[in-house]
Amino acid sequence: MNPFISDIILEHKEEIMENWLVEIKKFRSDDLLQNISDSMYENTNREFVNKLIHSVQKEKEDEDFQDDLIQFSERLIQLGWPLNYITRGLQEFRKITVESLSDKGENYCKSIEFFQEIEDWTDDIVNLLVNQYSGSWENTVFLQKMALKELSAPLIPVFENISVMPLIGTIDTERARLIMENLLDGVIEHRSQVVLIDITGVPVVDTMVAHHIIQASEAVRLVGAKCILVGIRPEIAQTIVNLGIDLGKFPTKSTLKKGIESALEMTKRQIIEIKE
Repeated sequence: MNPFISDIILEHKEEIMENWLVEIKKFRSDDLLQNISDSMYENTNREFVNKLIHSVQKEKEDEDFQDDLIQFSERLIQLGWPLNYITRGLQEFRKITVESLSDKGENYCKSIEFFQEIEDWTDDIVNLLVNQYSGSWENTVFLQKMALKELSAPLIPVFENISVMPLIGTIDTERARLIMENLLDGVIEHRSQVVLIDITGVPVVDTMVAHHIIQASEAVRLVGAKCILVGIRPEIAQTIVNLGIDLGKFPTKSTLKKGIESALEMTKRQIIEIKE
């Protein structure tokens, strides 16, 4: 940054800081920060603006300065502060800086070069912090996705030759592929003769979901096992009928308990009540 601009910003830093702190409070309610205490919000704002003010003394390639900003942004991410706080805060800071300095009687502070210098300075900081936020969120989403995959659609053996696959949450094409893979691998591994697919935890069964379930049952049949669909709630049954979906190729039961009873009968077993 031009040394003259650095000096004049540092000379008027108190004015710039106070004006910025007043303006940034105006959009606190828009940034989902209502749960942040007043003292934390105030202290974080002051720390943020202090870092911005003192950055004029650093070169944009300065690794210590970049590391300092990155650590600050990582702390905000961990505390749940939105990216909007960073971007709006920097936009407001740029506006406040220009407005505060343009009336100081210095001709250079009214020139295009001055505006461009301030623009470039804040843009470099915006790019650094936005990239850090984006990278952090992408990494978080990736880890969550991998964790969901590991927990998604396990095939659980409950009796000899009988397994259950509980499905929870929305089923999309990617998850349907994973369900199919886990289902076929599990049938072979556990030597299952009957598989119960439990859709109690699936909020919506539409044409696509039903198609994936039918495909899964057909695949199970091809590897020598039978499939029972359980967890058919009344609203799900009505939706299936209204959509004209044919689930007649394999048995359906309203509860997992009834499904297990049917599976035991299919494997020539039954539950017998023992009287004392």
